[in-house]
Amino acid sequence: MADSTEQPVQTTSGGWFQTTHWTVVLAAGGADSAQTSAALTGLCQTYWPSLYAYVRRLGHGQEEAKDLTQEFFARLLEKQWLAQADPARGRFRSFMLTAMNHFLTNEWRRGQAIKRGGGREIISLDDTAEKAYIAEPASDLTPEKLYERKWALRLFARALDRLREQYAVAGKGAVYHALKEFLSTEPQTGDYARVGAQLAMTNGAVSAAVHRLRHRYRELVREEVARTVNQPEDIEDEVRSLLAALG
Repeated sequence: MADSTEQPVQTTSGGWFQTTHWTVVLAAGGADSAQTSAALTGLCQTYWPSLYAYVRRLGHGQEEAKDLTQEFFARLLEKQWLAQADPARGRFRSFMLTAMNHFLTNEWRRGQAIKRGGGREIISLDDTAEKAYIAEPASDLTPEKLYERKWALRLFARALDRLREQYAVAGKGAVYHALKEFLSTEPQTGDYARVGAQLAMTNGAVSAAVHRLRHRYRELVREEVARTVNQPEDIEDEVRSLLAALG
């Protein structure tokens, strides 16, 4: 479900652009404020599994990767690294990867490694990211490319979760579950009749409902992307980039 502070996004180049989490952070320059902290925490909580998986792919063990990820976010906040962000480059995922690489190379001292269980907990790191990491098939892609793919998967999953929740709140959960297959596949002969019988809808009504579902999903994807770019004209380019990362 959308955050209470979130406003609609118009994704056409001539429209207005919402104040996103990322632009709030950039505008504040990493300053210590409740708005900045909430914005950054929201983004980090959503996308930390991508950075965790990246650290794991660099060869760090599970517990070390969790400690490194926590310490990275602690320093990101404390040292106000976001003040160094270049708005012209404007993509949160790119900035975070660069910042993590800087942290791993220059900030982390293995001789001062956090003892297991003694690290600072800045965000909640559960075991889902590790399970997803273990379940991923072997790949010859670089850690950077896999990071982009993980980021893309997380973003699209976030949009899908919001779509499901919005339909549930509207009392249309059954419609969502019956139609969600058409988000990724084109209907075959008889599909609309099958679903229509299930939902007591005509073929025409099912077709219209699928159109609305797809349209809303595209809107939610663009809203999620809008959270992570600095300019409205970056949205479509970032969507294409994320789709390319998924292959």
